[in-house]
Amino acid sequence: MTVYCGIDWAEGHHDVALVDDAGTVAAKCRIGDDADGYEQLLGLLAEHGDTPEAPIPVCIETGRGLLVAVLRQGKRQVFAVNPLAASRYRERHGVSRKKSDPGDAKVLANILRTDMHEHRPLPDDTDLAKAVAVLARAQQDAVWSRQQLTNQLRSLLREFYPAALEAVAGWQNGLCRPEARAILAAAPTPGKAGRMTHKQLCAALKRAGRKRGIEAEADRWRDVFKAPHARHPELVEDALGRQTLGLLRQLDAACRTVDDLTEASEEAFRQHPSAEVMLSFPGMGVQLGARVLAEIGDDPARFADTRAVKAYSGAAPITRASGKQLYVGRRRIKNNRLHDAGYLWAFSALTASGGANAHYRRRRERGDWHSQALRHLFNRMIGQLWHCITTRTMFDERQAFPLPLAVAA
Repeated sequence: MTVYCGIDWAEGHHDVALVDDAGTVAAKCRIGDDADGYEQLLGLLAEHGDTPEAPIPVCIETGRGLLVAVLRQGKRQVFAVNPLAASRYRERHGVSRKKSDPGDAKVLANILRTDMHEHRPLPDDTDLAKAVAVLARAQQDAVWSRQQLTNQLRSLLREFYPAALEAVAGWQNGLCRPEARAILAAAPTPGKAGRMTHKQLCAALKRAGRKRGIEAEADRWRDVFKAPHARHPELVEDALGRQTLGLLRQLDAACRTVDDLTEASEEAFRQHPSAEVMLSFPGMGVQLGARVLAEIGDDPARFADTRAVKAYSGAAPITRASGKQLYVGRRRIKNNRLHDAGYLWAFSALTASGGANAHYRRRRERGDWHSQALRHLFNRMIGQLWHCITTRTMFDERQAFPLPLAVAA
């Protein structure tokens, strides 16, 4: 008799339930979130027929953590069910809205018993792909944190130090530049900035790693600082300067974190066998390729076809039909990280591929907005990418974007 396992996980303990084909609870227990608890769980599974050749499938509401890593050893299938979907399954067993951790474990086990074919197990990615996913997601989170700190610093400088914003206005993401951070650390207030000499500015630029144009850059900063600006009282200005230094220290740490994680993620991505195929696509850089690989993985059996990849990335539209009503629009339930990477990828491909640019122009001529045309382009290219990865072929511009018959003739 087949046995199914459901685990309701928590921070300090986990509730386990085993049910058979008839829905009868074969066993239930509570284990701790430690090595002894994991051994107890594996022993319980072995008592009910778990073997390396035919492991018992497990349903849980998360796809990460040490517990999942222990369960995924060998051929075991682990199904990560969305907590919202699990709550809907709970309503099938009663309308009283009662809830308990052992009851949730039983519900999860029954999901596999009745609807196992409707859910997908966690992908069997290689260890290298998992490492790329960890580093790429961490790098993206670090970029978002750096941007939040940059926005806070920009908002603060706008209130009392507009000269600093004027000096970095010509640079893209100027407050994150090492030169700007070094000068602001030496002159956190307009008063100190006005007293800085040309030699001090040159020294700050050299500490930031500047090699060329130091004299001209120092003169530019000095002219901006010497221009007349409105000022706060001295005590208030000094207090705001202290706040600026605090944000600068956080921004320095965030910038170093982004640089370290970027280097690590790119190094890991270049070691992957799919890196050469992915980098052959127009607009696909090393960091962007690492983000895409982190989300789609390298398990060839993860997606049934290219339509599944497009739906997972949010590029394919969704249809809602009921009676006489028909709605076709963009997909809202999707992998947001992959969707964001796809937007950047499609935008970069406009200048790197003539076929991609022509496809985008045709969509605009049909009435699509900019984001709609980019999403349609991403929908086409993500399918081509998955095909090339599974078949181990390089990108071919003529096959990806064939010319119309009239133009070809």
